[in-house]
Amino acid sequence: MGRFVYFMNVSLDLRIEQVPGDNGAGEWLRLTEELHREFNARTRELALMVHGRVIYETMEEYWPRAPEDASLPDFMREYGELWIAKPKILVSRTRLSADHNTRIIGGDDAIEQLAALRAGTDGTISVGGATLATQLLRAGLLDELLLCTHPAILGFGRPLFDDYDMPIELDLLDQRSFEQGVTLHHYSVRDVKEANPC
Repeated sequence: MGRFVYFMNVSLDLRIEQVPGDNGAGEWLRLTEELHREFNARTRELALMVHGRVIYETMEEYWPRAPEDASLPDFMREYGELWIAKPKILVSRTRLSADHNTRIIGGDDAIEQLAALRAGTDGTISVGGATLATQLLRAGLLDELLLCTHPAILGFGRPLFDDYDMPIELDLLDQRSFEQGVTLHHYSVRDVKEANPC
């Protein structure tokens, strides 16, 4: 069985964007080469990537062009190659097509389809998007969190989970420190179904 792992950059107060639509490009983020190479290594190991529509369209707009952009450093061009090649699922009610090795899941049974996908996959499945991660958490399907914490307190903005007010118990699996005060924390989610039945 696969593991759904929510990958996200967060502030110290667990915000993922300060201004709606900043799409992971806020000035509070400290995305160094060292950190980006860590993202590349973890992406290389994924069995599959699952994106909500908003984050997918952000990625789709930028990364397919990156490998051919000579102005970008090699680690960013490499991430573009990884993103294009990696099998992806787009969860969307509105998109009918997608390129770059992407399959679309939609409709009222999307979470059930994702549960079946998880059961039939070996390895790590990254989850991108707060709405999608929240739905998986509510369904007891979110297995782990991989949070890159940047040393900033935003005070407002979109939280790590959308409209979720139940306690979440976690176990720390590993942690690392990076340049400019960024830390990576990898947690497992304790038995969500007991704490929050779906």
